[in-house]
Amino acid sequence: MEPSTMLKAPLHSIRSMPRTVFNHLFAGVYTIALLFLLYHHAFKLFSSTTFPSFFISISMFISDLLLAFFWFTAQGFRIRPVTREVFPENLEEMIDKKDFPDIDIFICTSDPYKEPPIDIVNTALSVMAYDYPTEKLSIYVSDDGGSELTLFAIMEAAKFGAHWLAFCRENKVLDRSPAEIFRLQETENSKTEKIKVKSFSLVFIAKIVANLKCLMEDGFSCLH
Repeated sequence: MEPSTMLKAPLHSIRSMPRTVFNHLFAGVYTIALLFLLYHHAFKLFSSTTFPSFFISISMFISDLLLAFFWFTAQGFRIRPVTREVFPENLEEMIDKKDFPDIDIFICTSDPYKEPPIDIVNTALSVMAYDYPTEKLSIYVSDDGGSELTLFAIMEAAKFGAHWLAFCRENKVLDRSPAEIFRLQETENSKTEKIKVKSFSLVFIAKIVANLKCLMEDGFSCLH
């Protein structure tokens, strides 16, 4: 890759945040204060003449030593805070689509009551609509609970995806979660309405299946 090409088509940029200098000054002052505090504890420890004073001094020394260690390990996030900006639109200028790496995406779920299937469906459809070569993108749903409801919802989502993917490409949709785009959609057209009907039908069917399953397990008391 020629250097001139890389300069013309950057994939990302990094900028240091203004508070970096302040963070460095604060870390320096805090480190000096910690060293003086630990020196004070060590002096008290070695000058202790009774067991109670020795026990108190060593307890304070160990406690502050642990707190100093925790503080020190957390400074890596503050030493050089940066803001990043990415330019995915330049990717095709850097590499041909046929050379894009294969990507496997795993969506994990376990409980259809705590993690409603419709949320899993929206996540799966959003991922399926990625602007990425379809032959290099694989999506897997891992359901630890083995829920039939989740399986049914994902099967319906796969059917709906045939319409949703085409809709996103044709209309250049950026926010590709069906629930989000329909919530924010202000102007209606015939194609959007057809997609919405299919999506809402999926939600409606999933709710029916959930209620039927609940009815079989707990009776009418569970219906709402």
